[in-house]
Amino acid sequence: MATTEHPPPSRLRAWMLEGLSDMGKGHGPQGPHAEPEPAPKGQRWYRVMCLTGVDYFSTLGYQPGIAALAAGLLSPIATVVLVIVTLAGALPVYRRVAEESPHGQGSIAMLERLLSFWKGKLFVLTLLGFAATDFLITITLSAADASTHLVENPHLNSALHDKQLLITLLFVALLGAVFLKGFLEAIGVAVALVGAYLALNAVVVIVGLYQVITEGHVVTDWTGALTAERGNVFVMIGMALIVFPKLALGLSGFETGVAVMPHVRGDLGDTEEHPQGRIRDTKKLLTTAALIMSGFLICTSFITTLLIPEKEFEEGGQANGRALAFLAHKYLGGAFGTVYDVSTIAILWFAGASAMAGLLNLMPRYLPRYGMAPHWARAVRPMVIVFTLVAFLVTWIFDADVDAQGGAYATGVLVLISSAAIAVTIAARKAGQRNWTIAFAVISAVFLYTTIVNVIERPDGVKIGACFIAGIIVLSLASRLARAFELRVTSVTMDDMAERFVRDIASRKIRFIANEPDARDIAEYRDKVEQIRQDNDLSERDDFVFVEVTVTDPSEFESGLTVRGEVMHHRYRVLTLESSSVSNALAALLLLLHVRDTTGCTPHIYFEWTEGNPFANFLRFFLFGQGEVAPVTREVLREAEPDPARRPRVHTG
Repeated sequence: MATTEHPPPSRLRAWMLEGLSDMGKGHGPQGPHAEPEPAPKGQRWYRVMCLTGVDYFSTLGYQPGIAALAAGLLSPIATVVLVIVTLAGALPVYRRVAEESPHGQGSIAMLERLLSFWKGKLFVLTLLGFAATDFLITITLSAADASTHLVENPHLNSALHDKQLLITLLFVALLGAVFLKGFLEAIGVAVALVGAYLALNAVVVIVGLYQVITEGHVVTDWTGALTAERGNVFVMIGMALIVFPKLALGLSGFETGVAVMPHVRGDLGDTEEHPQGRIRDTKKLLTTAALIMSGFLICTSFITTLLIPEKEFEEGGQANGRALAFLAHKYLGGAFGTVYDVSTIAILWFAGASAMAGLLNLMPRYLPRYGMAPHWARAVRPMVIVFTLVAFLVTWIFDADVDAQGGAYATGVLVLISSAAIAVTIAARKAGQRNWTIAFAVISAVFLYTTIVNVIERPDGVKIGACFIAGIIVLSLASRLARAFELRVTSVTMDDMAERFVRDIASRKIRFIANEPDARDIAEYRDKVEQIRQDNDLSERDDFVFVEVTVTDPSEFESGLTVRGEVMHHRYRVLTLESSSVSNALAALLLLLHVRDTTGCTPHIYFEWTEGNPFANFLRFFLFGQGEVAPVTREVLREAEPDPARRPRVHTG
């Protein structure tokens, strides 16, 4: 296409639209028209584990307190159930996801391949809504818990006790400011944060276990109270199975673990098509992280339940949202407790950074490709502002309350894990792996049960998720509508016969007839030529080439265009095209081929008016890629070529 002069953008606009998401680099258009990517250098798997660990391990900051509130004295037993589900359920699922999507697409991409047309797009948008719930609530919940650790520090409590909402908003704003400045994955920082945080937690766990051993009565007090409350051990296990969905926050981190796969180095022989080393090392990453987290979950749940009075877990209590910090201050003194608070605040804040990076990587991967986001959605800074404002709203709605956000967070996490379990079940069935299909089906049932119970117990989670889903769908469809008249064909290729047709007709006046293929018999083409000549007062000497577009998947937005030439009935030359939209394909044919730019000639194309209601025809174009073809083609051409003198001519009769 010809270039059109545009005034230079303002400095603010240029700064806002500069660059793409750092995590999204190298992840351009997906699918058959994607450019091949060089194999990434990456980092060792244990270093990348720390990158996902800032999200996964940071949940220790609030998980024990939430577990104690949800399960009470049953917290350690329910946590054991959670660990079993983690190691026997979530871990095998995501090890399989790593095999099926080694470039970090995750389970959403696996399910996307199973569905086509608009139902596939709406399904993906729904999953994106839950993913947005997961990541955004990670930001707000982590910031709220970081502010809780700051406010509840004995040295600062008197000065900050009523300022938690303001501090949380400042943490969120600081996170946004970092991304506006420019953010690169600081794996070295993640390693330092995770190493220090896990070491401090190990100290707290060891001291806590020592206190449990030396204060032997706390064990007998706990078992006695548990027996009095629940009766025999079978009742306890049954109740633990019922309440463990409330502890689902401990399952977070697996989706992030797959998302960071492109950062894993793998082997020298890895290729983008077969990165076997990356897959193997990502499995090590997932397994090691799950084992470390499982050990900490069991130990921390045990010591916090036995050593902290129940009333301290409740709202306003000193252990609310900070159970391990409470033990650190109580048994190791104010200095160590303050160091623990600083470490916890740092990793919780960095967990929000990881979630923000995940959002910036996830949304541009799907929405622009669907035409469901404006062009600026590919740039980091505008999206950072959008996500930060949404995080402000969520923080204000929940009043920076960690417990209140737990339901929404758990819902997002569980829906994504359930979708991953279903995706790998289908993948195993397609691969003919009967035993794995049964195993993954059972795991899927467990996670679906967990999700349903969580939704029933804490419906606010699915309400928040529904708000995100509704917002994404409405904004996506509005963007698709606003971009409906774009020239959205990414490339055009012609076969030899089509090239010959174009060269031949360029020696005269270039005239195309848009024909909707029907019977494709000789009468169809003969009658069409006669009608066009009569409607436009053309002579017998005027030459034509037919153009026929077959609509493939109208829900797709950007696609390549392949043009093939054929001679029908030994007389009529026909260019056949396949595209998601008739009008956009025709506009691309007129503008992007030799038809105008190479030949230097202005092509003409002839249409019939479409019968029926114009509004209904436009909806047909919007949803099904066909309908009011003539005026829409002209509008696409008008937007693509501002100069009327150079614009191809559209005739309608």
